[in-house]
Amino acid sequence: MGIKIKKIIKKIRLKRTTVLLLVFGSLSFVLFRQLFDLQIIQGENYKSEFQTRTTKKRVIKSTRGKIFDRNGKELAKNILSYSVTFEDNGSYETTREKNLTLNGVAYRVLQILKENKDSLSNTFHILLDENGNYVFDVDEGFTLNRFRADIYGHPLIDDLKKEEKNATADEMVAYLSGEKGFSIVLEGKNAYTEEELSSHGLPKSLSKQEILQIAIIRYQLNTNSFKKYMPVTIATNVSEESVAAIMENQNLLQGIDVVEDSIRQYVEDESMAPILGYTGKASSEELENLREENPDYSNDAIIGKAGIEQYMETTLQGTDGEETVYVDNLGKVLKIDENTRIEPVSGQDVQLTIDAEWQRGIYQILKQRVAGILLSKIEAVKTFDYEGVANASQIIVPIYDVYNALVSNSVINIEKFDDEDASETEKNLYAKFQQKQQQVFDTIKNRLTGENPPAYKEEDEQMQEYLTYICNTLLRDTLNVISKDAVDTSDETYKAWTKDESISLKEYLTYAASQNWIDISKISPEGDYLDSSEVYQSLTDYIIDYLKTDLQFSKLLYKYMLHEDTISGQELCLVLYEQGVLSKEDDAYEGLASGATSAYDFMINKIWKLEIEPAQLALMPCSASAVITDVNTGEVLACVSYPGYDNNRLANNMDTEYYTSLSLDQSSPFFNKATQQTTAPGSTLKPLSTIAGMMEGVIDDGTYIECTGKFDLVEPPINCWNLYGHGALDIRTAIEESCNTYFNMVGYMLGQKDDGQFSETQSLSALQKYATLIGLDKKTGIELTEATPHVSDQFAVPSYIGQGTHLYTTSELARYASVLANSGTVYKQTLLDQVKDSKGEVIQEYEPQVENILDVPQNVWNDIHDGMYRVVQTHEQFNGLGIEVAGKTGTAEIDIYHPNHGLFVGYAPASEPKYAIAVRIANGYSSGNACLAANDIFKYIFKLADEETILTGIASSDTSNTSND
Repeated sequence: MGIKIKKIIKKIRLKRTTVLLLVFGSLSFVLFRQLFDLQIIQGENYKSEFQTRTTKKRVIKSTRGKIFDRNGKELAKNILSYSVTFEDNGSYETTREKNLTLNGVAYRVLQILKENKDSLSNTFHILLDENGNYVFDVDEGFTLNRFRADIYGHPLIDDLKKEEKNATADEMVAYLSGEKGFSIVLEGKNAYTEEELSSHGLPKSLSKQEILQIAIIRYQLNTNSFKKYMPVTIATNVSEESVAAIMENQNLLQGIDVVEDSIRQYVEDESMAPILGYTGKASSEELENLREENPDYSNDAIIGKAGIEQYMETTLQGTDGEETVYVDNLGKVLKIDENTRIEPVSGQDVQLTIDAEWQRGIYQILKQRVAGILLSKIEAVKTFDYEGVANASQIIVPIYDVYNALVSNSVINIEKFDDEDASETEKNLYAKFQQKQQQVFDTIKNRLTGENPPAYKEEDEQMQEYLTYICNTLLRDTLNVISKDAVDTSDETYKAWTKDESISLKEYLTYAASQNWIDISKISPEGDYLDSSEVYQSLTDYIIDYLKTDLQFSKLLYKYMLHEDTISGQELCLVLYEQGVLSKEDDAYEGLASGATSAYDFMINKIWKLEIEPAQLALMPCSASAVITDVNTGEVLACVSYPGYDNNRLANNMDTEYYTSLSLDQSSPFFNKATQQTTAPGSTLKPLSTIAGMMEGVIDDGTYIECTGKFDLVEPPINCWNLYGHGALDIRTAIEESCNTYFNMVGYMLGQKDDGQFSETQSLSALQKYATLIGLDKKTGIELTEATPHVSDQFAVPSYIGQGTHLYTTSELARYASVLANSGTVYKQTLLDQVKDSKGEVIQEYEPQVENILDVPQNVWNDIHDGMYRVVQTHEQFNGLGIEVAGKTGTAEIDIYHPNHGLFVGYAPASEPKYAIAVRIANGYSSGNACLAANDIFKYIFKLADEETILTGIASSDTSNTSND
């Protein structure tokens, strides 16, 4: 019985298994049939349906608002252009394939752009310098650390590891191009094969510039990694040739597209650039700040980078529109959903208070005047000996300094001398340079490693300059190999090198190495394992290697080759033609080439014609500024800084080579001479001293003070400019004669206590009180970067004649002149007139803003006005002007090695003032030259002479050494 039951159970189990098998088989058949139907029979339909159902939002870019001058003249506008975009829309099986593909596309598009002289648009803070080294384009600080955090993928700067926060430009490029980054260059067992490189359009090796550019493109793509469907703009305003080449090769350029865009164009010349500024692609730091006010800024937003473009960014910036598009799985647009379209809104237009015609004309006047002063000081000598110089007016400019300036300020490019297509002149210069370089390197090596090298003070001037450059400029300031923080300035050896000059550079550097003043990590990866002698050996090897490619040191060598007559001024002048600085079509080339015209006469002629400008030479003088304001509103009608720059080359797609040249230019074109350069005001401050003296009761209309030519109540005594003395003067005549003794006495009396003792603090306090009331203690409010003024806080008595520690910009002196003109009303300076919408409707009108009104009796103003009127009447520079002007001159002394600054402040018409003016010619020798410039400006703005007689296009022939102030 039991056996039968077991048999029955076995049969039942078998049936259950069979049933399960049948069930599973049936399900598998159904599933297979469904898959077959989906993939084979209905595959194309579903694929098509999938493609049409993939949507994304596409940005429709808005246009930026325009900028106009006070008369409605267009200063900044938008024009149609083409931009290149890159979208990572590929599918990759491996990260290696992804990197090869994207790097290959980036390389191909870079070659197209390069061939057609187009360039990338980026805000990357690393570039390749003139020596072929990766360098940062910003100084150490928040911006650079924010950039480092972005590169290493940290949301906060504080998240940076120590090695990341200290990363050099080289290290960051290595990171981005290596395996941890975008695998642009791989080495060792992971290196790309030739087949891999070739199949992806990559060469066997990449230049440093190509590695950097590919890294920039990949970095831009990476910032959009969470929105892969959103393309990034990698180049703007590309040429039609690039557009055609990209469209023809689009099958090799997956993700690359050309789109219509608009670019910023500036209508005026370089005179307007310091006011307008320029636009460019926003950096991550800038986006972070702007998104606090408007979160809609896109990653590739174009924003204002300087000037009014930056100050009025959120007003000028438009609002982007958007639309929904249907795309396939490769990102190709199949259809646009018109119902989803939101139209972009243009930015608002800004009208300035500036008169573009005045701005342009005054810029030309300043250029002509600076060139005229420079020409009057050039002499046909090699050097100028400062020994025995009594005052700065005696300083001359040797012609050899002019020749050398062509090299030192990169008017000619010495790096082109060894190019394959270099001219014979350039090749000859380079051959001579190689000989000089070897000779100098041998001597330097001897000084660093030889036995008993001479002490610094025993070296000749040339070798001293080389050694100073190595120790201070190179090792300390540029490379930070000598750590400023580590050096003990009280150390006797340090003093022996820096003060006594009684030891050699070898002794100093050997000692520095032994004291751990040398940061060996900057020059050797094995730094931690080297003793002091090994550190020094590494240092000497590093110095020689570095100097071989150091452009600045090479320029030093050319300087001494010139002074030794190894090379000539004629050769350098010929290079001006061979490098395209001048055109061979002009009538001077043949004479220079044949020797019929001397290099001296040639350079004098080119400076006179302004074909070589003072700013290019960056000698003294090379700059000037002028500001004109409406005395009754504070509106700025002209704010001129010479030299300026071409902001069209910086806007949109920045010309990095041009930007770098401007940054290194010794005339500092980025530094606004009108709003950022500060100097002492000189005697232009004497009207303020008048207010202080009269308001505090130490002088009045009838106070006479005797001037004997020297004020000897303080030590050291202060000379009046008239060493013979002016005799007894009242306040009006004191202003007219600009008598130092009179105003020294005012300062002295204001410092006298009840017991007759003199108090520096009391005297300074009185001057500071009225400087504050008149607005000289604060910025003017102008909508540009402006330096903070400094009212003198030392040397009380000299402070009353504009010396002491006073420091003011030209814009600040212009407001001061305006307050003098309108008898006490301090207006906020402004460049802004109106804001309008794209239809021209006024949205905002800027009204005058009064910051203070001085409570000063009219008799005080009468004294000042009359005294300033007399100043102009007695200065021959204003003879025959044709309009009554009041003003005050000033000469700001520096030292006997630098020409004085020349200043003039004033207003016109004198009886009913409309415009106040401040003019400064830095290192312009005398206030007389500032007066001549002001005279030209008054003639120009009041149309008192034919324009062609004022804007001559050549250097001014009349100059002045007069400084009766």
